Formats: sequence, structure tokens, C-alpha cells
Amino acid sequence: MPKITTIAQMRALEAQAHAAGVSYESMMELAGTAVAAAISRRLGSVEGVQVLVLVGPGNNGGDGLVAARHLALAGAAVKAYCLKPRAAADPQLIGALAANVFVADAESDQRLRVFANVLRGTRVVVDALFGTGARRPMPEAAAQLLRKTHAHILQTSNALTVAVDCPSGFDCDTGELDRDTLRADLTVTFGAAKFGQLSLAGADAIGDLHVADIGWPADLPALQAIKPQLATAADALASLPPRPRSAHKGTFGTALIVAGSVNYTGAAYLAAAAAYRIGAGLVTAAVPNAIYPMLAGQLPEATWLLLPADMGVIAGKAAAVVRTGLGAASALLIGPGWGQEKPTAEFLRQLLAEGEPGAKESAMGFGVRSARATSAAQPAKLPPTVVDADALKLLLGIDEWWLRLPAPAVLTPHPGEMGVLSGLGRDAVQADRIGVALRFSAQWGHVVLLKGAYTVVAAPDGRVTVQPFATPALARAGTGDVLAGMTAGLLAQGVAPYEAALAAAYLHGVAGQLAAARVGALASVLASDVLAAIPAALNAVGAA
Repeated sequence: MPKITTIAQMRALEAQAHAAGVSYESMMELAGTAVAAAISRRLGSVEGVQVLVLVGPGNNGGDGLVAARHLALAGAAVKAYCLKPRAAADPQLIGALAANVFVADAESDQRLRVFANVLRGTRVVVDALFGTGARRPMPEAAAQLLRKTHAHILQTSNALTVAVDCPSGFDCDTGELDRDTLRADLTVTFGAAKFGQLSLAGADAIGDLHVADIGWPADLPALQAIKPQLATAADALASLPPRPRSAHKGTFGTALIVAGSVNYTGAAYLAAAAAYRIGAGLVTAAVPNAIYPMLAGQLPEATWLLLPADMGVIAGKAAAVVRTGLGAASALLIGPGWGQEKPTAEFLRQLLAEGEPGAKESAMGFGVRSARATSAAQPAKLPPTVVDADALKLLLGIDEWWLRLPAPAVLTPHPGEMGVLSGLGRDAVQADRIGVALRFSAQWGHVVLLKGAYTVVAAPDGRVTVQPFATPALARAGTGDVLAGMTAGLLAQGVAPYEAALAAAYLHGVAGQLAAARVGALASVLASDVLAAIPAALNAVGAA
């Protein structure tokens, strides 16, 4: 699983790798090779494709020249335009020239006429001007090249822009951009992801992010010390349970989905169907009796637990009915489509009312009391639990709610819900998504799955994983219900809470991408499209 680092950590890692025998030259060769390979994968073939590589004066430019050489050897028509002349003895320049790469430089091209010529017909632009160590604002000579390149891209609808390590002028710690930064369709970064690349500020500039191996030994002390990680398909696959041929429906557990109200009937369907699609053996949907007729025909595979309702929402006395279904359940999901009416708040209070909290309290400065400082509360006797949507907000009406959930439960807030639950507010959550998720996961003793662009999954023991997805395909009502159902479905199959949240979030992101590709327009993706794409997402990570 790739690590997520600061710029300072990257420098320490490169220095340690060099001291361990991985030369800077070999890292550069691997980096440039990875860029060329990523472009070839993206296009299918580079034969005859016109490629322009913008080459900076430092190591980032060297990476670009290595990529230029490999692309030329693969049949592309490659031109390298250098911000400053490279030394004649530069091995990367020598290699590029030997591969018949056309090389020019801005200092010899005062009126940029050569640059205008090399831009014509360019289908792929590789931005290798400045890497992680660049400072803003960029030199005017570089900014001018990027502005002209941007104008060319606007006129060429099928042009592909690829950033080497990061777009030039991009701050890899904060995600802030220079005004002339060329936004990438694909960024190939090296050794580890960078915090800025996974920030909300930088999301639109990075495009698809690929982390390339540049030969670091896995046992580097600086690498081992870094906890934040970027999720991969291999991580999701490793978290999924086996599916033996000898299995029966009981092998894969029972998910009890307590969801829905007269105003949000679809949430119950989406969550229950997602639990099935992710592999749960049996799904029982516990819904207000008023909405059962609307749902039963949509999901004939489910069993049903009909709950007393009050004006179409779950009533307080429904807690006793839900308890009758807990004995057979291997996982529980609460919250999707509930609403926040008083009867449902009373239902949640009764459901979690197994024990009374202790009197000891400690204000930790976080706006809520510390779970670690309270010892006498007894959690309700619930199976592994996912708390989603309205249930998260309703928890605030329950004294020391975190002690009443089976530990660790999986909490799935979006930024607004996390802002309410933590007392910080939405903006503070978004300003430090990884830090906030880690802080409150440890404080509450539960896994926090903080949704949104680059979803964060944090565990109380300090593990934290960021998902590599930032797509408007998932910015649609109901997609959170699908994610909650997927997480509950994995819990039902015996997957541990942190691993279930990690795998569900990754597969949910893949499903969103696949749904967008199938529908054909990001704006048109519905939650039901994401639900339908879960099988394809499983196949995509190798879980056929």
C-alpha cells in the first residue's frame, strides 16, 4: 500500500534510499519509465502519437527526458522542449537524442516560434518542468510556456496532459496552485503519494493519480515510520472474504438493515441491495410497516422485519422488534433514510439503552467527552454495526453514545455530519480530513469512514487509509446508502471493521467510475447505477 508523505518526508526517503544503494540515477530511470508506461496504458498504443515533453532544469526534467526516450522507442513522435539548455554531458539528454527525440530550448527560441511549431499536432503533453520542490509563483518563462500549452489544449479536444510527479506550480503539501499551473488528466507520482495530491484544493489539478515504484527498499526506516496510506485494488482484494465452493448462504452471514421512512423509501432498498451485491448471504430489511408494500417487489431476495411507525417514520417501540432480529444477524446497519423526527430519535435511544453510562467525564477540548475517560458504561448487545446518515446526528441526543456502540463500530459521516458529530463544523473537517478522522476515531474508539473526495478511513489504533477517488459521479443522493450497505454486507461476512470500511470504500469508488463510463456522462450517474456496478467493481479488483 503506497504511503502518503510530505515534501520533507520525500526528501528523507530519497536520501535513505540512495544511502541504501538505490542511486538517484536509477530512481530517475524508473520514474521516467513509469511515466512512459502510464501513457502507453492510457492510450493503448503510442505508435505515431505526437508527444511534447516540457523539460525543466532539475531532476523532474530528467524524469521527463527518460520518459521521452522510452516513448520514442515505442514509436511515438517525441519532441522535448527545455526551459533551459541541458548540459551536453547529461545522460538523460544523450539518451533522448539517441532515440531520435527532437530537442529544443527556450533560451535559443527568443520569440517561441519553435515552440509554436512543436505544439502543432501535439496529442500528449508531458509536464516535467518542476516537481515537488518547486516554489510559487513560477518563473515567467515557464508560466508563458504553460499558458501557450493550455491554449493549445483548449483547441485540441483529445489532448492528454500528463504531470511528472505533480503539475508544475502545484504545492504537494497543501494542494495550492500557481495561477498558470497546467491541470493534468493523469499524474504519475513517485515512491509515495503526497498530501497535497489528495487535498480538496488539488483534486481538479491532479486528474487520475498513479503512484510508481522507484526502487525503494520496503524496510527503509523513514518509510516504516509513515502511517497514512493510499488504498489500492490489491488492498481491497486482500480484505475480501474467501468464497469456498462448499459455501451455503449461512457462510456469508446475515445483514440486518434498519432503514427507510415514508420520505426516504429508496434508502432502504439501496442499502439492502448493496449488502447483497457485495456478497452477504442473507439480508433482512427492517423498515417502517407503511413503506413495506413499496419495497417488497423491488427486492424479492430480502426477508423483512416490519417496524411500528409513527406518521411514516420508525417509532420508539420498534426497538423491541429490531431486537428480535438481532440474534440471527452477523452485522447491523442503522440510519439510512430515517429522518430526524422525535419518534426515531427515541427508537435509537431505546436500541442503545442496554447500559447506563458512568458518571466520570473528562473534557478533552474536542467539544465532546472522552470515551477513554469513562469506564462504567455498558454497550448495547449489538453485532458489528455500521452507523450512517441520520443515525449519526441522532447520536448527539444520547449521553456518551460512543460507549453504547459495539467497539469498533463503523461510522460513515459525510463532512457535514462529521462537523456536527465532532462539534468542529464542516469547514474545519474539510481543512484537515485525515487529521480529524484520526483524532475522533481514537477518541471515540470507532472506525471513521469520512466520505467525500478522497474518502478517509481511520481506525482507533492509528491506521489510516485514503481512497484515490475524487469524482462527481458519487456526488449524488443515495450513493452513501449504497456505501453503507456494502460496508454492512462485508461485516456480515466476518470482515473486520477497518478492513470492511476500506474495501467497501474502494469498491464504491471503482463502481462510481464504472457507472460513469457506462452511463456516458458524470452528471447522469444515479445511485442505482453505482449499485448496479458493484459486480463489475468486484471483477475489476480481481474478486470474480
